[in-house]
Amino acid sequence: MHSELSTPPSKASTPEILVSAVLHLMSHYTVNSINAEGEAACVKLASVIEKHLQALSELPELAPVLRATCQQLSEQWATLVDRNLCQPRKPKRFSWLM
Repeated sequence: MHSELSTPPSKASTPEILVSAVLHLMSHYTVNSINAEGEAACVKLASVIEKHLQALSELPELAPVLRATCQQLSEQWATLVDRNLCQPRKPKRFSWLM
């Protein structure tokens, strides 16, 4: 993942860059959750997605419908992050052998 996409968004970022970044991050999250073979997808990545969506929801130049959508999605991602942070990690099978 590119380092500029993993840093929290700033108020100076253009909406197009933020939308591009959050779409990119969401695709990585989806790919990671599919390939994880039963393990939870990366909580850190979900948290970065939530922060980008929150930043987008606060941009006054964004259309109201997009701001509202980003706010709703941000809340959903925050719930996902909170839920995954509270779950204990399952040890990998036979991890004691390695």
